[in-house]
Amino acid sequence: MLQMESVIDHNVIREAYNADRSQMTLMLAHKLRIPEVEIVRALEGDTAHELDFARYEELIRAFETLGNVHVIVSNGAATIESFGQFGGFSQKDGFLNVRSKSLDMHIRSWELAAIFAFRKPSHLDGHESLSFQFFDKRGNAAFKVFLNFGGKAPAPELQQSYNDLIVNFKKIAA
Repeated sequence: MLQMESVIDHNVIREAYNADRSQMTLMLAHKLRIPEVEIVRALEGDTAHELDFARYEELIRAFETLGNVHVIVSNGAATIESFGQFGGFSQKDGFLNVRSKSLDMHIRSWELAAIFAFRKPSHLDGHESLSFQFFDKRGNAAFKVFLNFGGKAPAPELQQSYNDLIVNFKKIAA
């Protein structure tokens, strides 16, 4: 089992992930005792694409054009799922605020550290899910934006929007 102090072996992570690609990355991270961001980072180029963190606000604002999405926020004790559309953006005291009729979020930008586009079979029904996942400085998921959430395969237009956002916001190698 991996420990936080040890060097994180991406091969071990990929092997554990590939044993059941529909498993929740949160649960795999818990099992391996590593930050969830390391699970996603280990899958770079396969199911994950790291995006340009410096453009996090621009990406979040781009979500408005996607219509209704699932937003999942977890902390150490609970998970909340919301369905709605991004919009009504404002900034105050370092917060990026989202205040639409269906979503009310106050994002502490100073806590964010990484963003990935991530696709995998849904743990609910095996249909491919498309998401953008934001991680905090400790490697925990801050929030996740799912363009689809099981039930059926993503429509071609949704798949194209997802791919376009990846291309537009892809992290440039240093």
